[in-house]
Amino acid sequence: MLRAITLPLLALVIALAATAALSAAGRRPNIVYIMADDLGYAELGCYGQTKIETPNIDRLAAQGMRFTQHYTGAPVCAPARCCLMTGMHGGHAIVRNNFAQKPKGYPFGDRFGGQYPLPRGTVTIASMLKQAGYVTGAFGKWGLGAVGTSGNPLKQGFDRFVGFNCQSHAHNLYPRYLVENNEQRMLVGNTRGLTGSHYGPQQVADEMLKFVGENKDEPFFLYYPSVLPHLALQAPEEDIAHYRGRWPETPYKGKSYLPHPTPRACYAAMISFLDKQVGRLMTQLDELGLADNTVVFFTSDNGTTHLNRQVDDEFFESVGPLRGLKGSVYEGGIRVPLVVRWPGHIKPGSTSDLISAHYDALATIADIAGVQSPNGVDSVSFAPTLHGDTDQQAIHNYLFWDFAGYGGQLAVRKGRWKGVKQQLGKNPEAALELYDLEADISEQQDVAQKHPNVTAEINRIMLDARDEPDVPRFHFGRYRQ
Repeated sequence: MLRAITLPLLALVIALAATAALSAAGRRPNIVYIMADDLGYAELGCYGQTKIETPNIDRLAAQGMRFTQHYTGAPVCAPARCCLMTGMHGGHAIVRNNFAQKPKGYPFGDRFGGQYPLPRGTVTIASMLKQAGYVTGAFGKWGLGAVGTSGNPLKQGFDRFVGFNCQSHAHNLYPRYLVENNEQRMLVGNTRGLTGSHYGPQQVADEMLKFVGENKDEPFFLYYPSVLPHLALQAPEEDIAHYRGRWPETPYKGKSYLPHPTPRACYAAMISFLDKQVGRLMTQLDELGLADNTVVFFTSDNGTTHLNRQVDDEFFESVGPLRGLKGSVYEGGIRVPLVVRWPGHIKPGSTSDLISAHYDALATIADIAGVQSPNGVDSVSFAPTLHGDTDQQAIHNYLFWDFAGYGGQLAVRKGRWKGVKQQLGKNPEAALELYDLEADISEQQDVAQKHPNVTAEINRIMLDARDEPDVPRFHFGRYRQ
């Protein structure tokens, strides 16, 4: 897959540079990885958004690097998180779709359990960094295994966790409780209604900042997978008021999620609320004198959702010219923003068109931290690009998606070419769609018949790049969304 000859030498050079930086600074750099939930490619000001205000994330982009061709590993929550944490693309990842699973003996006694758990012994970004002496904390939505399973974040390298272990639990932002390590933190006054006494994302963000303050004197890995702006539409009144009245509104009457009288104002408020928490974190890093020795990543797990007009993706132009939304392997479902800031290492205001994916975070973070990346992963470090050494950047031969949801889908990105297969659960012999993204970023013109050699090569990649899933539920056609 890679430029194999140059990669070992490149890894050595980066490791030596990281070691030199460690000696100069006296400690390894802190790593902060922020991931929004269902935030579209064009829902940030720095990616062209004009209606929703995101000044703090825009400032990150101005102070660092903005990626224009970065991808998630899957177009829904759990498999996207699995690819990120393990450095595996969809064809090798253990989790390939959302799969609710309440384990036997689940301690909390409610209907929320979790998703399919990461197996014991999985190497994650957190476990890799913990071995290197990092303090590790996760704050937000986990989705890779419940309390009492091998996928519990405390068994996957994290020292501390506060948030929503189960994705379904996170479908209300005024929950009765949050998970704090292995216990319930009750939120008195919350009833899972439209409003409540304690806004879950605020509680999580406060704990995230507390973690930074408590660990300011040692290297830390902070993973902040926010639940925003995933449905249901819920935000503090003061944040909604900032947008209320700006635009015409059609009340959402409720179906899969709670109703809301001003869905546009609330959705914008949720994104701006997340931006505000990013601003609080950046201010804290400055005040503690940690900013120059902290690498901050900001991305999203997948594209924007669209459910019965509750999220008006057309009004907000949430994915710009891209086709598809959450759940789709077209560009709008899988191309996501990525902003990275590291003062003194990344050129401010820079932009990269490197074709990269979430599963590259593991190798990139390993290089930044000066630790050994695990063998056998699909992750390719983009640290050289961050440092401006683009001539030293190893590149993927292709990116690959194997997604069991929404009928069963496969996709390959190889240079300018994008191959897609859909509804494989019903039709295992589905024809390949081929798109030239340089000429047709909206994926409107299927050119498979015009380029038989490219079509044949991508069909071969789809056969060779994937292992058959270990979990029967992740076989095409076996699981219904």
